[in-house]
Formats: sequence, structure tokens, C-alpha cells
Amino acid sequence: METDDARTAVLEAADELFYARGVQAVGMDAVRTAAGIPLKRMYALFPSKADIVAQVLAGRTALWNERILAEAAHHDTPREKILSIFDFLDQWFREDNFRGCAFINSFGELGATMPAVADAAHAHKRQFVDYITDLVVEAGCSPELGLQIALLAEGAQTTAAISESPEAAIAARRAAAVLLDAAARP
Repeated sequence: METDDARTAVLEAADELFYARGVQAVGMDAVRTAAGIPLKRMYALFPSKADIVAQVLAGRTALWNERILAEAAHHDTPREKILSIFDFLDQWFREDNFRGCAFINSFGELGATMPAVADAAHAHKRQFVDYITDLVVEAGCSPELGLQIALLAEGAQTTAAISESPEAAIAARRAAAVLLDAAARP
């Protein structure tokens, strides 16, 4: 197996296992088995589990950004693009394998003991707030509204995962619309 193929196999296997069961519950042997490569080869590609976790989270950020931007591309105004975040969340929450936010899950599990996880979670969440803030400013609203709307999205993710209620995205979307409408008033 070529190096790129082996790396991809490890990261895909780790992502699926970590997301379904948690990082600590998944041993390196389970990742190796799911990836179909020898353990020695896996350690040659990734010197530690922390390296794998960091790369999995980087992949999650790329996927998140891709899906958010793909949904936003269907809309013209900053307001519609902001609200489209919640449309994306609604679709995601209804997927069979939805287990909540991988960053919240990983940070809660390992943020205090694995700096790479904390760094990845902080960067991911900051990037998301910045994205929304740019849109609210473009819509003529105060930058503070960016964090407020991001909090609605974060709360929806946690609520949907814990209560198994995908409707959290729709409720959060309605709340975001109220905030946007109130901020748009002179």
C-alpha cells in the first residue's frame, strides 16, 4: 500500500472509530485492524496516537468547512448564508451516524491531557465564530452577533447529540433569525 493510501486508510479508520466510540476507548490495534495495515507501518506514518487524533480533527475541520460553504453557496445574502448554517446542521443531525461535534467530544475527553486536541478544538471553534462574524458584519450588524449566533449553533449540536432531537437545528435557526432581525432594525 502506498504511503498516501496507508495514511488515508489510518485516518479514515481512526475517524470512524473515534467518532463512534471515543478516542480513549479505541486502541491503536483497533485502528490498525480497521485500516488493514501492520502496526509497525502505522507507527512509521504516525509516531503517536496524538498525531492521529490531530490529523483526524484537521480532516473534520476541512469537512465542516466544506459542508458549511456548500450550503452557503446556495444563497446570495449574508443573512441567508448565516441561516444556511442551521440548514446544514439539520441535515447533519439527521444522519444515522451523528454523534455530536467531534471537537466538543474530543475536547471533553482529552482537552486537558492532550494539547493537540485542545489546540485543534480552539482553532476550529475560533474559525467558525470568525466565519459567522464576517457574515454578520457584511450584513451590517455588530460583530458581537457573530458569537451569539455561533453559540446557537454550538448549543444545537450539543442538544441534538444528547437528546437525540434533530429539531434543535430548526429551533436554533429560528432564534438566529430573531437575532438577525432585531440587529437589522435601526
